[in-house]
Amino acid sequence: MKNTALLLLTVFMLLSHDTLQAEKQVQDEASNKLVIVWTSDDSYTAERMVLMYAHTSKTAGWFEEVTLIIWGPSAKMVAENVKIQEKLKVMQEDGVEIRACIVCANMYEVNEDLKAMGFDVQGMGKPLTEYLKSGAHVLTF
Repeated sequence: MKNTALLLLTVFMLLSHDTLQAEKQVQDEASNKLVIVWTSDDSYTAERMVLMYAHTSKTAGWFEEVTLIIWGPSAKMVAENVKIQEKLKVMQEDGVEIRACIVCANMYEVNEDLKAMGFDVQGMGKPLTEYLKSGAHVLTF
C-alpha cells in the first residue's frame, strides 16, 4: 500500500511538472507576441507612433511576433496615403504581419486596395478575441 501511494505521488508530481512546463511555454509564447489594433486615421500619429513602434518592435527583437491590424478609419487612410503604404510594405518585408478588418474595408470600399497591398483582409473579431485570450500584448491606437 505504501509503495502504491508513493508511486501515485511520483506520477502526480511528474504530471504536475509537465503541466506547469506546458503552461509556462504558452505564457512565454504569448508574452513574445505584440498585436496592435490601429483604428485612427491620423497620419501624424500613424507615422510617429503606431507604425514606428510596430516596426521597431519587430526589427529590434523586442517581440518575436508583431501583428498590426488595420481596423476602422485607418483602412481608408491606408488606401489613400502612399507614404503610409510604403512604410507598411517595408514593415511586411521585415516580418510584421499586417491584417485588416474586412467589414471596415468593405464599409470604406477599400477591400481590393488592401488585398492588392498583400494584407490579410478578413473578419477580425474572432482573431482579436483569440489574441486577447492567449495573453498576447494588445495595444490599441
